[in-house]
Amino acid sequence: MKTGLVIALPGDEARLKRKVRAHFKRLGFLRAPDGTLIPPKLDKQSYRDMHAHQRDSRLEDNRAWIVGRSSSLIQHFASGAELDVERISPRIELVRSGTWQGDLFRFASYYWRIPISEGYGRRLRFLVWDEHHHKLMGLFALGDAVFNLRARDEFIGWDHHRRMDAMVNLMDAYALGAVPPYNMLLGGKLVASLIRSQDVIDVFQAKYHDSVGVISGKSKHAKLVAVTTTSALGRSSLYNRLKINGQSIFSPIGLTSGWGHFHISDELFSDLREYLRSVGHHYADSHGYGQGPNYRLRLIRKALGLLGLDPDMAKHGLAREVFFCSLASNALQFLRGDHKRARYDHLPTAAQMGEAAKVRWIIPRAERMPEFRIWRSEQFLRELDGTDMHMKRKRSQQVG
Repeated sequence: MKTGLVIALPGDEARLKRKVRAHFKRLGFLRAPDGTLIPPKLDKQSYRDMHAHQRDSRLEDNRAWIVGRSSSLIQHFASGAELDVERISPRIELVRSGTWQGDLFRFASYYWRIPISEGYGRRLRFLVWDEHHHKLMGLFALGDAVFNLRARDEFIGWDHHRRMDAMVNLMDAYALGAVPPYNMLLGGKLVASLIRSQDVIDVFQAKYHDSVGVISGKSKHAKLVAVTTTSALGRSSLYNRLKINGQSIFSPIGLTSGWGHFHISDELFSDLREYLRSVGHHYADSHGYGQGPNYRLRLIRKALGLLGLDPDMAKHGLAREVFFCSLASNALQFLRGDHKRARYDHLPTAAQMGEAAKVRWIIPRAERMPEFRIWRSEQFLRELDGTDMHMKRKRSQQVG
């Protein structure tokens, strides 16, 4: 027997089972005649509502941290009235751990009603600055892609063995968005466009080109040739038709299957994991390599099954769009192994891409919708406090 192993008592198990049922009922799951819970039919608003509890919990858990840094970080957010739109000058900055930029990334990420993931494995976090006004425009983050994603694998043409070898050359945009007032000017599209830039390639190469595989112990000589992402709310208004000068930035390649764990709160996931630990199941502590969204889903399904609940409750039922961004001109051939060398033909810099995106979206939007100038930077703090509902309907413009 393991030292310190806690055996789950029937009463503890029953309480957890009731807690799980109550959680799913709050989300709108319905009880079928046989006692199983059926996921609700979801539209975008229902999807946002399912996230609301998790966001509220995260804000409450981090309230002291937010309050302690608000006065120093709010200075980096713009008011609409101070923007000279034609002089907006986007640039990207890599975020390093333990810096004030890391605090700013975390602080800004609490804005979205759909909580931003922390990512998995290799991670690159970026702030997007308006260099002329010295204000934060938005952020994006790249992390290891999920191992199993049918739409992506079929689009690339991967079999299991080739995927094992080539996954190192692919990353996933797990966080992306623009903050007010830039989000009101379609800033989310500008932020997404910056991923397809030479600057991102250079940062990746500097950090990961000579990295060593966890299992193999060998250098992978990774090349970032493509980035995937999934929409936050079913079909995406951010990524669809995302083109500059005829060049597609992200292209739709299919839909997810409706499985996932976004509707499982962090608190409930922790409870399920502790339950597996108490009964000695190895899933509870199998972190490290492979601990990504697939791991979380496996753990949830296993715990639900052991509790006598339907593991299929891990299916939220909303298919999300999957998008693919080619950074190398021969990305698909390289990922399939048909080409041995990645080609980056005339990839723009972030500054060039940002300027083109500003002309394409920001300036025309500002002319059509000048009400962005009403936004005041201090409203951002009230958004985090949950007391300011002003312009919440605009959020759909900067979440995929």
